[in-house]
Amino acid sequence: MSRPRFWDPTGDRHGGTPTFPWRMAPTGYLTRRQLRARGLRPGGQPVAAQVLWRSRRAAGGVRAAYLYRLTLAKPVRPMTPGRERALAAANRARRLCPACGRDAGYVLPAHLGTCLPCADGLPIAA
Repeated sequence: MSRPRFWDPTGDRHGGTPTFPWRMAPTGYLTRRQLRARGLRPGGQPVAAQVLWRSRRAAGGVRAAYLYRLTLAKPVRPMTPGRERALAAANRARRLCPACGRDAGYVLPAHLGTCLPCADGLPIAA
């Protein structure tokens, strides 16, 4: 029986990083997204392992997900009032149309750069 293509727990074939196929990572290793779902962050630790899988979307045909050790993860930093204000201001700026100056109520499409009525050349109702 042959091993899966990306089975390399020692990292000999993949640049020294332990590598596992899709859905075969050992327990105790999580992606950033999985850590965040548990209220954790990598906390400055280096990538401990990776999961590789074939993908027609990716250049080169292979995609990667980096894994971090659960035991070295740290809690997510709490949201401070200043950080909350800055985040609200940034989100507000993403909704503000530069052409008409109004809050569109949604994040402006990046490819248009303006609200939909301005992009279509429609008059804006007051």
